[in-house]
Amino acid sequence: MKVKVISRSVDDFTRERSQDLQRVFRNYDPSLRTQEKAVEYVRALNAVKLDKIFARPFIGAMDGHIDGVSCMAKNPTQLKWIFSGAMDGDIRLWDIASRRTVCQFPGHQGAIRGLTVSTDGRMLVSCGTDCTVRLWNASADNLMELSNSTKNSVEPASVHVGKNAYLAVDHQWDSELFATAGAQVDIWNHNRSEPINSFQWGSDSVISVRFNPGEPNLLATSANDRSIMLYDLRMVSPVRKMIMMTKTNSIAWNPMEPINFTAANEDGNCYSYDARKLDEAKCVHRDHVSAVMDIDYSPTGREFVTGSYDRTVRLFYYNSGHSREIYHTKRMQRVFCVKFSGDGSYVISGSDDTNLRLWKAKASEQLGVVLPRERKKHEYHAAIKKRYMHLPEVKRIERHRHLPKPIYKAAALMRAMSDAKKRKEERRKAHSAPGSVTTQPLRRRRIIKEVE
Repeated sequence: MKVKVISRSVDDFTRERSQDLQRVFRNYDPSLRTQEKAVEYVRALNAVKLDKIFARPFIGAMDGHIDGVSCMAKNPTQLKWIFSGAMDGDIRLWDIASRRTVCQFPGHQGAIRGLTVSTDGRMLVSCGTDCTVRLWNASADNLMELSNSTKNSVEPASVHVGKNAYLAVDHQWDSELFATAGAQVDIWNHNRSEPINSFQWGSDSVISVRFNPGEPNLLATSANDRSIMLYDLRMVSPVRKMIMMTKTNSIAWNPMEPINFTAANEDGNCYSYDARKLDEAKCVHRDHVSAVMDIDYSPTGREFVTGSYDRTVRLFYYNSGHSREIYHTKRMQRVFCVKFSGDGSYVISGSDDTNLRLWKAKASEQLGVVLPRERKKHEYHAAIKKRYMHLPEVKRIERHRHLPKPIYKAAALMRAMSDAKKRKEERRKAHSAPGSVTTQPLRRRRIIKEVE
């Protein structure tokens, strides 16, 4: 008779040091655990439900402005600082960690329309409807001295007066050049009092300008004539122009794929384009029920945040047609500006009710110190949610979001209008001669023409 003896060596199960991991032996034979898939499915379901329970995205509001917040700017060298400009000409530097004002930048006599910080974090550029461009010393040492002293305001390093109101400003990524938008696009240098170059294409005002993060000499602008234009500083004239059916309020380049940009449009959609092929959008991001006022990409380039006139903030994946998250409060009014924090963990929004609001980029993320066991648990939950996301119950719970009643009704109305329009087109096509009526996809339909 053959006898099987269980034999285990002590060396295989004893740790050499107390810091070593315990060795665990597992048999992965599926016949031994017939309920494994069912157990994992229940865990995935519970993980999605727990996300809903712990979804508390709102962290706090930063109160101090006495008029609506119109624009914001990040300091690339400081994670916890953000600049904000208001409609009454007030510019403030905020400490996000303590949610208080570090210092103020007085001087503008009209609404602040644009703020930007140089790549080295030493220079803040502001512009507004008072026809001035102001440069401020925003180095960390200078601002820390001011925050520790009784004097709480900064004097401008230089003031440039123009002929027309300025509506936007952006800084080049690797030099001392910055661009302002208004009646025309002006290129400035820190050390010059006059623009070193100017571009103009059409008679309408330019309302936004953004430098490309990968190709420093390339910049994109949008104008009141519903156009999106590309400029190259090495050329005398603009490069390309695309005219859409509705106006584009803001533009953001993808920092990880710098040839792609996303435009926040007046029709409530965002359109992602490849700068080399402007006759068709790569993706249409829908869900807002009113004009999208501002847009900003996460440093990872995998998602972006939008602020809208419908009083909500939404987060989208860069390649998704619908938002993954919607943030709203009862007190928050029309959102004019949004920014991701430098590490991509937080979102800051500025609205018409004079407040800046701080949100978590992941609504159910645990703040504070996360222990190794907790981190492993979060990673496991993320993995099983990803594995079972295609199943209807998990997908339903994951996608469900509570909407304010006005937005819910407006979205239902927009869906009904869209369905009616689609039915009308289908009937027209069915009762016309074959080939006489063509249906264009939404990615092409909103573009009127492209001009070179």
